[in-house]
Amino acid sequence: MHNVEARDRLIVALDLPDAAAARDMVNQLDGTVTFFKIGMALQLAEGIEKLIQDLLASGKKVFLDYKYYDIAETMKKAVARAAKLGVSFLTIHGTSTLIKAAVEGKGDSPLKIFTVTVLTNLEKADVAEMGYPEQTVEELVLFRARKAVEAGCDGVIASGREVEAIKKGVSQGLLVITPGIRPDGSPENDQKRVTTPGQAIRAGADYLVVGHAITSPPSGTPREAAERILAEMQAAFDALSLQRA
Repeated sequence: MHNVEARDRLIVALDLPDAAAARDMVNQLDGTVTFFKIGMALQLAEGIEKLIQDLLASGKKVFLDYKYYDIAETMKKAVARAAKLGVSFLTIHGTSTLIKAAVEGKGDSPLKIFTVTVLTNLEKADVAEMGYPEQTVEELVLFRARKAVEAGCDGVIASGREVEAIKKGVSQGLLVITPGIRPDGSPENDQKRVTTPGQAIRAGADYLVVGHAITSPPSGTPREAAERILAEMQAAFDALSLQRA
C-alpha cells in the first residue's frame, strides 16, 4: 500500500481524431488508467457526450479541459452544467471575478475548478507579446496562482518547472495539474517547458496529464507506455513519502 497511488494521479489526454479513436484508446488502457482528459480537440466531435457518459458510468474519472472563458454569468451557468454532468475536473480562464463565478457555479458538487496559468507551449517572448514584457513566465504563473487561491479555486494548471515555486510561494494546498510531460527520450513536439514524470512529481505536482507519450508512444503499446510512466510516478511519490516521514 502506497501513501499516494500513482494510478489515481495519471490523467491520459484523449487528444485523438474522433470519439471512436478515443473510445478505442480507453479500451486499450482499461485496467491501467482510470482518469481521462477530454479537451478542445474532441469538444465538438460526434458521439463525445456519449463517450463522457460511458466513462463516468464505468467508474472512470473525466477531466473536462474546455478552458471556459466568458462573462461571469455565462461562466457560472456553464460550470453548473459541467458539475451536473458529473465530471471531476474542469479548466477555466479569467480574472478573479470569473473564477469566483465558476466557484459559485459548481455549488456544493465535488467538481474541482482549475485555472490555467501559462500554457506549457509558451515562453518569455510569448508572455511579452501577451502584454507582460517585464515579467518572466514564472512570475506570471505565480501571480495567477495567487489570484486563483484568493478567488477560491481548487487548483491550477502549470508546468513542472513552476510547481515547486507555487507550492512554496503560494500554497501547499493548491492542487497542481502538470501537462507538458515527456519521458526521457521523447520528442518535445510543440511543448517548450517540459519535464519528465519523475521531475514533475518530485517538484510537487499532484496530477500529471500525458497525451502523445502514451497514445502514440515511440515504442511499445499505449498500455506499456502508461505502465512505464506509472512506475516512474510511483517511485517519485514513494520517495517523497519517505522524505516526509
